[in-house]
Amino acid sequence: MTTLVLTAHGSADPRSAANTRAVAQQVARMRPEVDVEVAFCEHNSPGLVEVLNGCPGAAVVSPLLLADAYHARVDIPGQIARCAASHRVCQADVLGEDDRLVSVLRQRVTELGVSPLDDTLGVLVVAIGSSNAAANARTAEVAPKLLADTRWTAATTAFASHPEPSLAEAANQLRRRGARRVVIAPWFLAPGRLPDRVQRFARGAGIAMAAPLGAHRLVAATVLDRFDQAAAERVAA
Repeated sequence: MTTLVLTAHGSADPRSAANTRAVAQQVARMRPEVDVEVAFCEHNSPGLVEVLNGCPGAAVVSPLLLADAYHARVDIPGQIARCAASHRVCQADVLGEDDRLVSVLRQRVTELGVSPLDDTLGVLVVAIGSSNAAANARTAEVAPKLLADTRWTAATTAFASHPEPSLAEAANQLRRRGARRVVIAPWFLAPGRLPDRVQRFARGAGIAMAAPLGAHRLVAATVLDRFDQAAAERVAA
């Protein structure tokens, strides 16, 4: 049996780890025949190397990450290389800008009481951001995707970890493009310290902010798709 090791970055905020475990539970409910384990790169236990060393057979490390940046490209592969049976381990792709996740984000916005037909609305997608420009460019694709099947005026992206454009500047850009009202759509999987910082900005600016993607069924479905693809490629190789 191939073990699915759902691997998150980890956080000092316990809500983040709780969300990771909730996603793992959702994955296990959807695919009860698959052994699902949770691991973290840092901050939380168990660590990825520890979990991989305890797997009895082959394992697929499935990153619970949205962006294909440092943690997916450097951190996780480095930890896989340090485990005792690295030859039995492969790594799945990150979740990325999957259309299903964009649909969850759209749902989170409408949960604020926003109508998809509101043509006065501008949506500010806020993501973590990366030092990898290509990863940021892919993340920026979420905003135009979010407008599909709506009449919202405009959407744009800002990165919480980057100074430019600031969240305030990005919101003003939307207003200059015709939005009379702005909401924030957080491109985050879970609550945490960085989303809290965005929430503080939103409160101060009088802007409503949607919930993160969370442990939605479509998040779990995307994890399983990445797992299936990696497991199939491993068998083919």
